[in-house]
Amino acid sequence: MKTQKIGMIVILAALLLAACGAPMAAATQAPSAPMAGGSAEYQKSVNMPSSVVANDQAQVVNEGLTQGSSAGPAQPRLVIQNADLSIVVKDPRVKMSEIADLAKRLGGFVVSSNMSQSQMSNNSMVPEGSISIRVPAGSLDTALVEIKANTIEVQSENRSGEDVTDRYVDLASQLKAKQAAADKLFEILGTTTKAEDTLLVFNQLTQVQSEIEVLKGQINYYEQAAALSAVSVRLIAEESVQPIEIAGWRPAGVARDALQSLINFFQGFVEFMIWLVIYILPVGVVVITVLAVLWRLLRWFWVKLFPKKAVAAVVEAQKKEE
Repeated sequence: MKTQKIGMIVILAALLLAACGAPMAAATQAPSAPMAGGSAEYQKSVNMPSSVVANDQAQVVNEGLTQGSSAGPAQPRLVIQNADLSIVVKDPRVKMSEIADLAKRLGGFVVSSNMSQSQMSNNSMVPEGSISIRVPAGSLDTALVEIKANTIEVQSENRSGEDVTDRYVDLASQLKAKQAAADKLFEILGTTTKAEDTLLVFNQLTQVQSEIEVLKGQINYYEQAAALSAVSVRLIAEESVQPIEIAGWRPAGVARDALQSLINFFQGFVEFMIWLVIYILPVGVVVITVLAVLWRLLRWFWVKLFPKKAVAAVVEAQKKEE
């Protein structure tokens, strides 16, 4: 009988130890430090401690980053291509209209356009304009060819490309991790029973969702910038670049040469004045000062070493003055 009682006591003690072991293991795995905004007493009272919530969120973020960085399908290069042109045309207004139609025909749109009047030396007014369009990146070459067609002169053409693939992939990885964290927080939010715990999880979820929206905006910007190339065109009227010619003589060329000579003279004169003020005058003052000091020292030594000769020299100099 005693043996049976002892056996029952042993079994009950084993069951109690097993029941207490699970909470102890959970307490050992969870971080001991409480999260900001919650106390140790609060974490013990809630069904799901805030430290466990933070631990789950950090684990989900790390898993998302690991998955985003793991080997997968090769990411196509994401390159933002832009172009700037300055062209001379017969009629800037007509050319601007043609460029706007070109953008629409290629599946793009006009970003901005501006038309103004420039005054010539003979007081005549000539039109001058500028237009910025966006066209699909695959049609950029076609757009540039058609813009330069039927022009008098292409004064300048600059084309640039920026590879943003690495930044895009990094943002996509961050977005994937944040979305996984948000899903986990939604899941945790449905299991909370205490108002304080619900509020804490809700605040964390709101912050993660805000970060997700920022990441989506940045990714959307890169996608649109790479999909649509920007083309800026300056339109110059033909009249504003044609020189005045009288019986084969171009006074504009002579005036240009004279103006260039005048600029060269002023440039040389200003450079000389800069050298004079900054270099020549300070060096001259230093040299003259050093020579004057040396002269005084030599006279002083000469008087000390040869006093009689010095007196005789002074007397002779006075006689000569008389």
